[in-house]
Amino acid sequence: MDVSMTMWVLTVVGLCVLIAADFFIGGRKPHEVSMKEAGTWSIVWIALASLFGAGLLIWGDGQASGEFFAGYITEKSLSVDNLFVFVLIMAKFSVPSIYQQRVLMIGVLIALILRAVFIAVGAAAISTFAWVFYIFGAFLIWTAWKFIQEARAEEEEDWEPGRLMQAIQRRVPSTDTWHGTKVTIRENGKRLVTPMLIVMLAIGITDVLFAVDSIPAIFGLTQDPYIVFTANAFALMGLRQLYFLIVGLLKKLAHLAYGLSVILAFIGVKLVLHGLHETTSLHVPEISIPVSLGVICGVLVITTITSLIAAKNTSKTATETATETAAETPAENTEDGRTKPTDRADAQN
Repeated sequence: MDVSMTMWVLTVVGLCVLIAADFFIGGRKPHEVSMKEAGTWSIVWIALASLFGAGLLIWGDGQASGEFFAGYITEKSLSVDNLFVFVLIMAKFSVPSIYQQRVLMIGVLIALILRAVFIAVGAAAISTFAWVFYIFGAFLIWTAWKFIQEARAEEEEDWEPGRLMQAIQRRVPSTDTWHGTKVTIRENGKRLVTPMLIVMLAIGITDVLFAVDSIPAIFGLTQDPYIVFTANAFALMGLRQLYFLIVGLLKKLAHLAYGLSVILAFIGVKLVLHGLHETTSLHVPEISIPVSLGVICGVLVITTITSLIAAKNTSKTATETATETAAETPAENTEDGRTKPTDRADAQN
């Protein structure tokens, strides 16, 4: 898709306007986010992404629109994993609930800026070196295998701040006390960094670490930097509301890791096939965007349904076990060690 500099500028300005509207309408005043508010804004961002994709279909072409929706759904799906880590970060730094919305908003903005740099570097590498497809493809297949291993391990590990964050806390004068939404304060003549800034950086940096697999994944669907950037932008900007909306549902999606591993492996194979097509004279099949979109949506629907069924069965089993345990009334022992008959047995005698 041939995108002019004017279109790039208009797109960035439009995204900035939407982000500003999101901030002034829903995030200017610190408050606890309700399910209704989170659900409303989630629908708004999904609707905006859908309108953008429809606009690409009208003013661009069907391929660009299909690539955008495939990339958007993939990035949105992979970003769900970020939410698990965001929950741990919030708990680790004991972020007050009224400030979590502001932390996520600024943290996601930091992540979006860093992802834009990442995308620019990735696009330049792909356009110059076709063999990068092999590296991206192999990395995604390896990541898919790691996802499966982690899902089978079923081990929960406490999140600890990364080395970079620890270095910041050691070298930058900081305070452990929260001071509203302030990122720095002046105390005893010294400028100190507050936990608000530390957590914002933690959110942004963590998201970029997750982008190490999501950016190659979307490059496996399209090599158009404009579509890669806009798909990432819309997926990220709805992430804050999604955090509050499904943070309680995440524990029920037990099979999500398996679904994401299938998606990553599928895109990894697609990248390798595309690399063979670009760098060799072999007649290898290429996976079309409609097929990619169908596989991604199908896998997500199946894993969501199986996860909810598994969660329901687990809850049912736990309830039945508790009922059986309650029904088994232990016999009381007398002082001399003999079993005392129950009242029902006494009545029968």
